[in-house]
Amino acid sequence: MKKVIQFGETVEGYNIPVLNEREIRAAAGLLFLVIFSAFMLIMLQNDFVFAKYAITLFLTDFIVRVFVSPRFSPTLIIGRLIVKNQTPEYVGAKQKKFAWIIGVALSGIMFIFMVLVNSYSPITGIVCLMCMVFLFFESAFGICLACNLYRFFFREKAQYCPGEVCDVKSRHEIQKTSKAQLLVVLGFVAYVVLTATLFNDQFNKKPYDLFGIFPQQSAKR
Repeated sequence: MKKVIQFGETVEGYNIPVLNEREIRAAAGLLFLVIFSAFMLIMLQNDFVFAKYAITLFLTDFIVRVFVSPRFSPTLIIGRLIVKNQTPEYVGAKQKKFAWIIGVALSGIMFIFMVLVNSYSPITGIVCLMCMVFLFFESAFGICLACNLYRFFFREKAQYCPGEVCDVKSRHEIQKTSKAQLLVVLGFVAYVVLTATLFNDQFNKKPYDLFGIFPQQSAKR
């Protein structure tokens, strides 16, 4: 029974329970896609049905992760199947549990307000955006924002962080950013602003059906 509900896996060479960061990132990407889709349905069509399902599933998945075991989390299992041919990247389980407790709290707030009370407010909007930011940073950059709060609450250094960010070390040459590269980024930002200024009217024009495949839509215009 202990093995069933344990948090993290015992892997040779690691002195604490660990988890596979690759499957965690895959699961975060799936959850971000679901939450973002629900958010867009609300913004564009004022449809909250999918959001209620998404919140319920989100909360259930995180409860399983924290209070049962990550190995039985549906999204983590799907993530494991997706990245099964990739070499695992092991990270400490402690800081991930702390991050997922925050996930339980945030999704719990959303569940209470939007599903049980059947309401929406700036609170649900802010919490939803926070969830999307956390999930996006995890899936896109491998940065666990909630994990960064671990050491402030527990007064101890996290072990085995993604990309070894917990360990103080000098950057490799390929990681360094030159002044010329920074100027390229600033130039690109200026290019985006200039493009938006000069071509805004052109970009706002609705495209027409080149081959007449959608006659009904063409007729509306």
